[in-house]
Amino acid sequence: MESRIPHPAMTVPGALDALRQFSAAIQATNLPRSVTAMVALRASQINGCSACVDIHARELRALGEPDTRIFTLAAWREAPYFSEAERAALALTEAATRIADRPDSVSDEIWTQAAEQFDEQQLAALVLGIAAINTWNRINATTRQITGEWVQQLVDASLHAEAQAA
Repeated sequence: MESRIPHPAMTVPGALDALRQFSAAIQATNLPRSVTAMVALRASQINGCSACVDIHARELRALGEPDTRIFTLAAWREAPYFSEAERAALALTEAATRIADRPDSVSDEIWTQAAEQFDEQQLAALVLGIAAINTWNRINATTRQITGEWVQQLVDASLHAEAQAA
């Protein structure tokens, strides 16, 4: 397998920095990192982005999430391993990712469940995180960016940078 073109975010000057700053702003909120990573993995599964599925599954493992939660994330409704807050975040992720699939893509019920579980800043970070991962997924899927062992280096570097900033 081969990418159609080099990664667009690395080709257009300033694009990678802008996307990284966007992600950093989301990570700087009090939304739990595991929720952010679960949201990213679930959206990536829906969108068929192999690089992002690989990245965020490894990220969850590096955050200490057990394999049972990582492996069953795609079937979270039928798995007993997720909290009510995580379920609300995943429902919102699916609705916002599949926004064109039904007229009322993010129903009041889905929104209310999320709003009951997260404070305003967390909810805002959740919405921005869903938008961010969908952006990455669309870039990667469109240009067929290929996953590989480079992903572990990216995850390690990201977690190391966060630890240094804390």
